Amino acid sequence: MQPRLMALEEGKDLATTVRTYQPRALPLRVLQFFLVFLVLGLGVSVCSMYMIRFFKVPNAAPVVQPTIVPSCFVEIDSIQSWIRPPSNLLHIMNDTELLWRASFVPQIKSYPFNRVPKIAFMFLTKGPLPMAPLWERFLKGHEGLYSIYVHAMPSYDANYPPSSVFYRRQIPSQVTEWGRMTMCDAERRLLANALLDISNEWFILLSETCIPLHNFSIVYSYISRSKHSFMGSFDELGPYGRGRYNEKMAPLVNLTNWRKGPQWFEVNRELAVKIIADITYYPKFKDFCQPACYVDEHYFQTMLSIEAPHLIANRSLTYVDWSRGGAHPATFGKVDIKEEFFKKIFDSKICLYNNQPSSLCYLFARKFAPSALEPLLELSSEVLGF
Repeated sequence: MQPRLMALEEGKDLATTVRTYQPRALPLRVLQFFLVFLVLGLGVSVCSMYMIRFFKVPNAAPVVQPTIVPSCFVEIDSIQSWIRPPSNLLHIMNDTELLWRASFVPQIKSYPFNRVPKIAFMFLTKGPLPMAPLWERFLKGHEGLYSIYVHAMPSYDANYPPSSVFYRRQIPSQVTEWGRMTMCDAERRLLANALLDISNEWFILLSETCIPLHNFSIVYSYISRSKHSFMGSFDELGPYGRGRYNEKMAPLVNLTNWRKGPQWFEVNRELAVKIIADITYYPKFKDFCQPACYVDEHYFQTMLSIEAPHLIANRSLTYVDWSRGGAHPATFGKVDIKEEFFKKIFDSKICLYNNQPSSLCYLFARKFAPSALEPLLELSSEVLGF
C-alpha cells in the first residue's frame, strides 16, 4: 500500500507539476514571436529610412503636378517678368481684362533698370499698309527706340516677311465704324497693348495713309523734348463743334467744356493711362455722342482738356488738307508728290513748341494714296531726310 500510495502521490505530484508549467509555455512562444516581429519591423523601418535618405525613394504616393504652368506665374520673382515686352501680341485677354492690366502704374518714378524710352507707332487701319516700305526706310537703324502696333479688321491676315518691322505686330482687334465709339475703342485697344511694354513712353496714332515728314532722329528728339503731348482740342462755335453737344452730358461735361479736334494724336505715358483707364466720361460719350456727333473728334479731346489741360499742346502733329471741302480731307496721289508740295507743308504754319514760336509744326501727314508710294521713295532721301 505504501508504494502504491507513494506512486499515487508521485503521480499526483507529476500532474501537478505538468499543470504548473503548461500555462508558462504559451506566453513564452508569443513573446518570442513578438520579439521576432519587432526585430523585423525595426529592420524594415531602418531600411526604409536609409532608402529615402540615400536613394530619394518616396515614402508616400506621388502628387500629380500640373503639366501647364500659367504664364502669369512664370518668373514672378524676377524683374524681367515685368519689364520684358510681350513676345506675342495675339493674347487672349478681352477688352475689360486688357484695359485693367494696362492701367497698372508704378508709384516709384525712378526705374530699377536701364530703361530706354521708346515711341509706340500705332496704326489704325482696315487692312494692308500701302506705305509700309516708306516706314521701313524711316525706321531702319533705330531698333530699340520704337515699337509697332497694328489694329486691322479681324478678318485681315497680314502677310509681312519676318524681316519686316510689321511682322507679327497685329493686335487682337474688333470691327470699327467711322464716327462711332468702336473707333475710340480701337484707339484705346492700341494704347492698352502698347502700354504693356514698360519702355514705351510716347504713343502716336496713325492711319494706313500716313507718312513721316522728317527722319527718325528729328521725330524722336522733337517728341522726347516736348513739355506737352499733342492732342488737337479747340472750341468750335458752329454746327460742327458746339452744335454736336448734347445737354444730357451735363453736369459732367458742360457746353463750355465741349471740345473738338483731329482724331490723330501723340500722347505720353501718363495721358495714355488716363485714356484707357477712363470709366467716367466713356459712358456719357457712348450714349450721347452718336452721328452726326462723331465721337472720335470729341471724346479724348474734351476729356483731356478737362482733366489735364496743362499737359496738351492743343494741336496735332499730323498735317491734313481740308481746303477741298467735304467730310474728309484731301487725298494725295502720284501727281501730287513733288518738292514744292512738301515745301508748302513745311512753310504752312508757325506754332508753339515748349511755349516758343517754331516753324517745325508737323512730323507726319495724310492722306496718301498707294500710287504715291513710288515717288515718295524717290524723294525720301532728298526731301524727307531718310
